[in-house]
Amino acid sequence: MGEIFVVVEHRQENLREITMQMLGKADELCRELSHTLTAVLMGGKGVPFLDELVERADRVIVMEDERLRNFNADRYKWILNNLIHEREPHIVMMGHTAWGMDLAPALAVMTGWPVASDCVDILVQDGNLKVIRQIYNGKLFSKVSFRQSKGYLVTMRPGAFPEDKAGDHHGEVERLPVPPDLPETRREFLEFAESETGEVDITQSEFLVSIGRGIGEQENIAEIKELADLMGGQISCSRPVVDKNWLPKYHQVGTSGKTVKPKVYFALGISGAFQHVAGIGGAGTVIAVNKDKKAPIFRVADYVVADDLFKIVTALKERFS
Repeated sequence: MGEIFVVVEHRQENLREITMQMLGKADELCRELSHTLTAVLMGGKGVPFLDELVERADRVIVMEDERLRNFNADRYKWILNNLIHEREPHIVMMGHTAWGMDLAPALAVMTGWPVASDCVDILVQDGNLKVIRQIYNGKLFSKVSFRQSKGYLVTMRPGAFPEDKAGDHHGEVERLPVPPDLPETRREFLEFAESETGEVDITQSEFLVSIGRGIGEQENIAEIKELADLMGGQISCSRPVVDKNWLPKYHQVGTSGKTVKPKVYFALGISGAFQHVAGIGGAGTVIAVNKDKKAPIFRVADYVVADDLFKIVTALKERFS
């Protein structure tokens, strides 16, 4: 029996969604491989979400120290490296986030283990571990195999898996002391700087009409805004629209914008780069309109229309007027 580590990601005393997503996938792998699912939590004293982890893992390794309350890659990688050498887990899963992109390459160097980044799935085929990654801006999926190793490091794309609780767990809590020789760090946490909320908060909207570069010109936004008003929704957008200064930053959905969970997400002219798709993982129903039949967003949408978005907008405006 082996072990799968999931590095617990948190911020301001709250679990990050990517943690729940990875625990669900890790549970599936553990059942297939007869492994133990272990969540690795490094944080400040008295973390408030330990019970949530106990319900989702077989074991929760906890190291509490005020120096670990806020993420610091210099300290976290040192602790993880020691744990990996001691426990030799089969897989170490991290989010493809600011945490994972900082930790995974350093751990690969420190451990000598192979690393696969920005993965959308992990598979076991003929006893061998393989991962799925997107290439060519998400238009194709690539299946990647590893060289033989004691263990493997994987960063998982946010939104690739649901957050639903998987399995029936009553995890054992294993509290470990933080080593007294925890190294000094060249980094210092100062503060969390929240992005501006703006005139609207798209994270609270139940219906979003979202636009991408397919809108063509800034002047066309007024027509989409009219449709959104008729349908009782709010306008959001992908990064290219913000980069062109067509809409303020607080309308942006994605890894560099907002994570949203509307009941309906209506995407118009959005190609669906992974940075954008990561922001809509919690959406109830995704409807996508794009002229490109191979648009990556079609892979995650519940309903798709491969046509000129303005034909659809005109038809809907007539229907709701």
